[in-house]
Amino acid sequence: MTAATVLLSVSPARSAETIHFQYGLLERTLQVRSLEEFAETGEVNPELRSFFDFLKVDLQKQQEFRQILTEPVQISPVLLSQFFYTGLGAGFLTQFGSYIRTEANNNGFYALRSAIILAAGNPEGLSLLNVLREYPTNMRVDVAQSLSLSSAASIVLDATDFFTQALKELSETEAQKATPIDFSTLTDLTKPGRYEVTQQRWQLQDTGRDRSFYVDLYQPQQLPPGETPVIILSHGLASNPEDFADRARYLVSYGFFVAVPQHPGSDTLHAENLLQGLSKDVFVLQEFIDRPLDIRFLLDELERRNQTEFAGRLNLRSVGVMGHSFGGYTALTLAGATIDFEHLRRECSNRLAYVDVSLFLQCRALDLPQQNYDLSDPRVTAVYAMNPVNNSIFGPTGLGKIQVPVMLESGSLDPVTPAIFEQVRSFDMLTTPNKYLAVLEGQAHVDFADLDTQLRSLVESVSYLTLPHPELLNNYSNALALAFFEVSLMGNQSYQPYLNASYAEYLSRDQEFGVFLVSGASSEGLKQYSREFRSRL
Repeated sequence: MTAATVLLSVSPARSAETIHFQYGLLERTLQVRSLEEFAETGEVNPELRSFFDFLKVDLQKQQEFRQILTEPVQISPVLLSQFFYTGLGAGFLTQFGSYIRTEANNNGFYALRSAIILAAGNPEGLSLLNVLREYPTNMRVDVAQSLSLSSAASIVLDATDFFTQALKELSETEAQKATPIDFSTLTDLTKPGRYEVTQQRWQLQDTGRDRSFYVDLYQPQQLPPGETPVIILSHGLASNPEDFADRARYLVSYGFFVAVPQHPGSDTLHAENLLQGLSKDVFVLQEFIDRPLDIRFLLDELERRNQTEFAGRLNLRSVGVMGHSFGGYTALTLAGATIDFEHLRRECSNRLAYVDVSLFLQCRALDLPQQNYDLSDPRVTAVYAMNPVNNSIFGPTGLGKIQVPVMLESGSLDPVTPAIFEQVRSFDMLTTPNKYLAVLEGQAHVDFADLDTQLRSLVESVSYLTLPHPELLNNYSNALALAFFEVSLMGNQSYQPYLNASYAEYLSRDQEFGVFLVSGASSEGLKQYSREFRSRL
């Protein structure tokens, strides 16, 4: 689809002139030209003055609102079009279309889609005022539902702050109870190990599923004595194996064998096809099933070639899986988590769903044939899930089936898989006795240094947002993952001290953005904090 095709296909016959604000039987109107005049000159006409007085908007808030109206974001209308024409994007807009409706009081989905795409094509860039100008009919705003959304968002923000502080206090309590350790005398896990790394790529063909994918394999140049532990890394949505090259090399430098498979229906290539109009959705629905099957097939292939290519040295009886985001979902399914369709259906109808972006992805699983899927693999005996998409699709029943060691990693600024939904709740639901939760302050789901230029400019436009350096966050993740797999896969108890809240304190020393760690020992404490927060509501 070309840019011209996009713009022509959504071009409206007219523009919004009036915004109707409805609250039950009450209604107030505001002319769009009043907002335009205010945005252009700063003048507040009598109509807008009435609104500001009614809402008690002071001069400072008025200037902030003026900036919100006009501050542009430069983003491709084609990129937006391709996303909003997918099932995921359409679902997102449909939710907001229930609040921002057409003059005929219909869901504003189509009007919003055309307005946003056309506004992005404006030379001035995408702004709220340009969206209002491009909205193809007069607009009706359901104030009650909008307030409900605002209330839900406030609850989530408050909960995120509350539980971030709660987990920090629980981590401090665990650290105080631990035997004091001088970590400066131990191996610095933020540094690479002693093994040199070699790399190769396999092209695999699973004829049973008619599925081809490649896998990048990393191994020590000289395999360590005895059996070599194996870790599989599963990339996230719109990512690829190359994005995990540094993480793989780090783990291999300590003697692990690491394999990083491609997941073809949800990788970078699929995202590029979406932007070029060659794909119709953000990811293929079957990826919920195919991703864990990719790793099962890969493990079968490693077993088949172990004797001939690795002298039988790979330990494939006890394998670790590390996954990010959608890869976190993948890892947890392999560890035994199962899809709970009834729980997912309830979650998808919850008003808090509107402020959990990852739930839009999870709710797509409702389009799968609703049957029992056993995607586990007994060879997987430890899982490290970073920012996993997981809670609603599994629920307590699905997560309760995991009995292998699990570490969940979350970011305090993650807008995609919010910690309060996707890791804190899941940690509480896990019944495995060996569980950990690491919270990285300032981590926002992805490494923003690697973002597409347009998306990076969008993030940077949030002037108050300060993020930690990616190297610091990588150091935290590397150190904790290494210790976790050394203990869980190798039974190497010399690394147990690193799986301690006091080590997280040590890593965070003198840093603006720290990391804190809790274990299953804090489960009851977390429940108490949960009861306290609910009582506040």
